[in-house]
Amino acid sequence: MASRVATLHRKTNETDVHVELNLDAPLDAQQFDIDTGIGFLDHMYHALAKHARWSMTLRCKGDLHIDDHHTAEDTAIALGSAFAQALGEKRGIRRFGHAYAPLDEALSRAVVDISGRGFADVNLDLRREKIGELSCEMIPHVIASFATSAGITLHVDVLKGANDHHRAESAFKALAVALRQALEQTGGSDVPSTKGVL
Repeated sequence: MASRVATLHRKTNETDVHVELNLDAPLDAQQFDIDTGIGFLDHMYHALAKHARWSMTLRCKGDLHIDDHHTAEDTAIALGSAFAQALGEKRGIRRFGHAYAPLDEALSRAVVDISGRGFADVNLDLRREKIGELSCEMIPHVIASFATSAGITLHVDVLKGANDHHRAESAFKALAVALRQALEQTGGSDVPSTKGVL
């Protein structure tokens, strides 16, 4: 199978994002270089890459003097675009994935379809205004922006939990494991769709 890697640069008047993504990093050689300027967002991206078994560079210089919105949204868009680029034609993959991930008292479920159609239904029910310097309203928006840009369908739900940090992190970990499952190579070269294309 061809290497599933991508490098992407996305620059706007609000952000300057650089992404390098390897969807098949060796388990003992994963590398992470994540710096968005927002600590908790870095933490979520690191959890996503670690448990999806990716190597990832994600750096952003954004207009944080305004707020966190543009940086959070644009890094998710850039990561989704890099994901789509790295994945390519979507041949020989499982396509569907699902996972549950606990973090102490919190439990999340993620269901993924590498469908070619960007859609996200994200229910985290976070109660705080912010976790660190990341607005809680941006956390589901990051997941949805990634899905739309990547052209994949996601359903992510926090099923229980009292601590918002735990709730958010368990959601990203569940998403990571579901993505890892969906991207698993079957050894074939078919497109897993009755349409013949994704």
